[in-house]
Amino acid sequence: MMFGRSYLSENSRHHLAMAGCDLASIAKKHGTPLYVMNEDLIRHNARNLVSGASSRYAGCDVAYAGKAFLCGWMCEIAAQEGMRLDIVSGGELHTALRAGFPPEHIIFHGNNKSMQEILYGVECGVGRFAIDNYLEIQMLSDAARRAGREVDVLIRVAPGVEAHTHRYIETGMLDSKFGFALENGEASRAFRCAREQGYLRVRGFHCHIGSQILETTGLEIATRRMVGFSASLVAEGYRTEELDLGGGLGVRYTQADDPPSIDEYLDSVIGAFLRECHRQRIAPPRLLLEPGRAVVAEAGVTLYTIGAIKDIPGVRKYVSVDGGMADNPRPALYGAVYEAVLANRPGDAATETVAVAGKSCESGDIVIQETQLPPVEPGDILCVLTTGAYGYSMASNYNRLPRPAVVALSDGRSRVVVRRETYEDVVSKDVLGKKTAKRLLAAAREHDGSTRWQSS
Repeated sequence: MMFGRSYLSENSRHHLAMAGCDLASIAKKHGTPLYVMNEDLIRHNARNLVSGASSRYAGCDVAYAGKAFLCGWMCEIAAQEGMRLDIVSGGELHTALRAGFPPEHIIFHGNNKSMQEILYGVECGVGRFAIDNYLEIQMLSDAARRAGREVDVLIRVAPGVEAHTHRYIETGMLDSKFGFALENGEASRAFRCAREQGYLRVRGFHCHIGSQILETTGLEIATRRMVGFSASLVAEGYRTEELDLGGGLGVRYTQADDPPSIDEYLDSVIGAFLRECHRQRIAPPRLLLEPGRAVVAEAGVTLYTIGAIKDIPGVRKYVSVDGGMADNPRPALYGAVYEAVLANRPGDAATETVAVAGKSCESGDIVIQETQLPPVEPGDILCVLTTGAYGYSMASNYNRLPRPAVVALSDGRSRVVVRRETYEDVVSKDVLGKKTAKRLLAAAREHDGSTRWQSS
């Protein structure tokens, strides 16, 4: 087990290998920065979640939380592995539909859905809308009435449970932009309001207390509160059909992290759910879990080429790479911590303490504040571990940098599943003045007969 990761190894060329592929060679073939996803590990995680959930409770389904990492290829994997799909925008919905994902297996979340997004979801027949506010109740009822069909909904509840994670990714407290609070009665009022609307069928409730959760106590408390809330409605003649307990299972970014295993997570949440249903004397409703990070995070790495090296004696040694906050903003956003290794020399002793600096024009673009590496040289390939979640999905064109490609590895084979952006992609939405457009068109034609610069 290399660097505490069973999916990494050192091959006969003394390069870092993953899923039977040489990562240094992958970087040379496809260029850097480069997102690399281990398809074998993604499928392994998905299968463990789906089979583990159903074996503990036959009425439990697993949805993949697409915001962690979504493209057509990932939608195909989720469908093939029997997962449902959690989406939060019209763009994610369009990605799923374009990939052929069954709309009836999609749960549409989001705290401020536009009418355009709501209409899109209603027209294509998404399986569930998770309602987040009173405005959405009215908008969704109007959209359903306009389409002439009933829509199945869940009411998002904030159960008032701390997730013990970064405050930016803690979502289940009273002071949150998400959902209807349980403790002040808003959840009950929202439930009644939705039931009074035409064309809305309230199937049940949803909650999500946060992300990167490394201990299960908060998840168990939230589960008990949600079951108790469902039981309290029996007196009103309502039987909860579905309970969606969200996701949030954390992963190992560094050796200091000790997340629950998939089995421990399922034992904890499903066990608490069944015990509380029994205690409350209600028939267990269908259960839905929505992990995202736990499916893809450790299956992804990002490859960079090392460039400039700045050694400030007695202060710090900066090792600069050809990416940074444009392809992974998490360190700048929440101080996320990563570990790294040289892909072309993984066996060399890590004898130097360095900071890995990104290339964006920001002092805060530091990929890793402090890590141990062997003495590095320009041209070395740096592999940053556990970047499969919230790297590609949060990437930007800051400094007009093209977003990297995504390459999938499986059983010794690699293939591009998202193409690298070009400079032309970056400027493709710019609207130029007529004089500039004509000049560029003339220059392009003179150069190679191209009509790339057609003006609208």
